[in-house]
Amino acid sequence: MAWMVAIAALSIAQAGGAEPPRPVGLRTITVPGNTALRGDPANALTVTVWYPAPTGTPQQPLDVGPPGTPYFTEGAAAQDAPLAANAAAMPLIVVSHGTGGTSMDLSWLCAGLAARGYLVASVNHPGNNALEAPTVAGTTLWWMRADDLSRTIDGVLANPLFGSHVDRARIGAAGFSLGGYTVLELAGVRGDFAQLNAYCEKKPATPVCSGVATPGLPDVRARSLALSVRDPAYHAALADNARSHADPRVKAIFAIAPALGPAIVTASLAQIAVPVEIVAGFGDPILPVEDNAIADALAIPNAQLTLLPKPVAHYTFLTDCAPAGRERFAPICEDSGPARVAVHDETSALAEAFFARTLR
Repeated sequence: MAWMVAIAALSIAQAGGAEPPRPVGLRTITVPGNTALRGDPANALTVTVWYPAPTGTPQQPLDVGPPGTPYFTEGAAAQDAPLAANAAAMPLIVVSHGTGGTSMDLSWLCAGLAARGYLVASVNHPGNNALEAPTVAGTTLWWMRADDLSRTIDGVLANPLFGSHVDRARIGAAGFSLGGYTVLELAGVRGDFAQLNAYCEKKPATPVCSGVATPGLPDVRARSLALSVRDPAYHAALADNARSHADPRVKAIFAIAPALGPAIVTASLAQIAVPVEIVAGFGDPILPVEDNAIADALAIPNAQLTLLPKPVAHYTFLTDCAPAGRERFAPICEDSGPARVAVHDETSALAEAFFARTLR
């Protein structure tokens, strides 16, 4: 039986006497990937890595968008800074973005963990990110996203700069929205596309069913059915969703507003054996917590669920929007500003406490 905690106010603070945050470095690496079926023939994954940098390293704002008029900005890091000389045996956290997002969507979380001594690697999922056109395969072959994270772990461990500094017994994962589901797959969750279709027959107006949750492919379920008929490779890959893609190296899962609750095989949730914490906004209109975060937490043994009070919603967890972003991306930026940043600070504190507790 899961146990739940509902927070009535944003109140968590860093523990008194904790080590002050370190400067953060930022690098982009590529690792081998299984990407061709999702529309990327390069078979390589682009991974953003955050890590502790030497004391005194100057940092720059983490801006995303046109130079001078960024769309998103939150936190700071030093591009291609050296790794801190005393950075040894660090825990590794791999991070998964949501549908149509990027590796920078959770920069507030990634940079915050890196400042506390973690190595954090966030991947761009092929065919399902904001930097390229979405594909049906990239949006529906959920297990391939979990495979991306496993390959990211492989790539970081093999990287000449980072590999020798990772404590291989302390690897965790964090994700948002579809990324929240993705990291649950690393713990053994299995999805069933037919189960999602049955749910959508009953609740067609739900955003995940109506297409609101997949703006680049609003008719993705119909496209998936058509593609499965004419493309044997895609048909076979869909069937592979039914088996477990758990990665035994991952010892703790932090899922933010996880998606696809109605598609999850309930028995696979009950078999999760690693610590799981789920955080969601009680006012989430995109992924109703009753069918997603709450349903997941109730089925996962000893899972912890934190529900942040309204008006915390779905896109609250995305990186804060700059003025140009508020103008261009109004639907996902409407709660930008101090209130959103406060939620990020709260969630970062929860994640840091969770990983400190579970990756000892």
